[in-house]
Parts: sequence; C-alpha cells; structure tokens
Amino acid sequence: MILLATAFCTPVSADDLVSRGRDIAELNCSPCHAVSATDTSKHPEAPPMRDLAKRYPLDALEEAFVEGIYSGHPDMPEFKATSEQVEALLAYLDTIQTP
Repeated sequence: MILLATAFCTPVSADDLVSRGRDIAELNCSPCHAVSATDTSKHPEAPPMRDLAKRYPLDALEEAFVEGIYSGHPDMPEFKATSEQVEALLAYLDTIQTP
C-alpha cells in the first residue's frame, strides 16, 4: 500500500516543469506575446515574455497569474491559472529572460 502511494507522489523534474510552462505560454500567451527567447510578438502592444523581468520581479507575478491578469487594453483576454500552472509558467519564464 505504501509503495502504491509513493508511486503517485514522485516529484516533477525541473525539465518537466519548464516544459509544461512553455506549453502554457504557447497556448495562452503566444497569440500576442513572443514566448521564446527569440520570437517576435504578434501584437504590437504585447511585450515579449523574455523581457518581463525588466518590468517586474518574476516572483511578484505569481499572485497576479493566480488571481487573474486583466489588462487595460481590450485585446488581452483574462488569464487565470492554477498554482501548479503558475509554478510551471514562472519556471519557464525564468529560463528565457534577457539580461
């Protein structure tokens, strides 16, 4: 019984977390934002995700992502994520930030 319980409690690797975060960014953010280290934002007002740390401390975005990000411009849809999704998204964003 204990063996079965521990099989489902295996921690997620850092690579898996980053991969999930990339998937979340591509699905939810890429219609407007550049979501990789080199692509271009499709919406002229959408900053590249790789530059977020220049504007905000990344850890400060955690609460905003969980509570839901609302933007002042009408093109951006509401974005609300679970704490697990936020953890993955922030892990990914951390890997693409420009100095």
